[in-house]
Amino acid sequence: MQKILIVEDEKAISGVLQNILEDELKDYEFVVAEDGLDGYKNIEKEDFALVISDIKMPKLSGTELLKQALALKPETTFVMISGHADIDTAVDCLKDGAYDFISKPIDINRLITSVKNALNKEKLSKENKNLQKENSTLKKKVNKKYQMIGESAALKKIQDMIDKVAASDARVLITGPNGAGKELVAHAIHAQSERSKGPMIEVNCAAIPSELIESELFGHVKGSFTGAIKDKQGKFELAHNGTIFLDEIGDMSLIAQAKVLRALQESKVSPVGSDKEVKVDVRVLAATNKNMQKEIEAGRFREDLYHRLSVIEIYVPPLDERKEDIRLLVDHFAKIISEEQGTAQKVFGDDAIKSLENFNWTGNIRELRNIVERLIILGGKTVTADDVASFVRK
Repeated sequence: MQKILIVEDEKAISGVLQNILEDELKDYEFVVAEDGLDGYKNIEKEDFALVISDIKMPKLSGTELLKQALALKPETTFVMISGHADIDTAVDCLKDGAYDFISKPIDINRLITSVKNALNKEKLSKENKNLQKENSTLKKKVNKKYQMIGESAALKKIQDMIDKVAASDARVLITGPNGAGKELVAHAIHAQSERSKGPMIEVNCAAIPSELIESELFGHVKGSFTGAIKDKQGKFELAHNGTIFLDEIGDMSLIAQAKVLRALQESKVSPVGSDKEVKVDVRVLAATNKNMQKEIEAGRFREDLYHRLSVIEIYVPPLDERKEDIRLLVDHFAKIISEEQGTAQKVFGDDAIKSLENFNWTGNIRELRNIVERLIILGGKTVTADDVASFVRK
């Protein structure tokens, strides 16, 4: 049962308040404090749906109680009461966070209305926070394949950046070495964004031949080139109302870069072989393992496109810079791999973890996952440092 705290140094008044409100609010339990300090101690110990407090009291005034209690528990709802009221005092209490201010002698109807409204406000606030929490949880539900695992300062910095940028439509350039987890960052941004109900379309720019990249991105019409036997939608059009992730953007040809720049500037694409333009509403995330400043200086990447893509830049460090995450990553991969293979999850001993932490991880997290899978297949029931030495060449 939720509780209401009455803080009043005059027992006769606190008794009357309790009796009146108990008749009106049968779903609440009442607690009485005899002065401000006693009231603060009660607030320290437990949460109250509402605090009704006098202002002039010994040990700790109501105004001080209000300030100190809200500093401790900002969500606490206060209704202030005073027989020494003036406009300035009332205004100060409201500025300091009180919900309402009632002068003595107390108008009972006014008191009951104020208390009920305050409780409704507190209830709505709690429901709203629960909805926000549920919504945040739903947004953060990323496919297990794309979970970001770890507690290192480097990873927390990345997660903080994701939390800040996900709700916007700002373009994000994700940089870092191969295998460090750039794809996971992109998926986390999409999952936490307002576009999460829309598609997430991935394009590996390095894996598509330069002569086909335009067709992949913007589509083509039948007969526009040899092999174009029918019309085809491009990735930008498929990502409409969602997100397109341009992985390894640094490997894209200059011709394709020019067309991507135009698509970003005008929010339109032209399929290969067509004079028509297709309007697209797409958020663009990009990733690269290259030093983009050097690519620009070498004339291999357009500076204007770089600035369009890197409104926000997130750097994903190599695994060697976050080795404190290795234990959590190993446990995570061991669980996932065991589920995939339908076998019991193997335990990695402390000595095995220490051995893995001493490695130089040139292949980063992708390499670690492969090694965990190898050790699960070849190691004993408990994977040891000897297993690591036998089956991992470093």
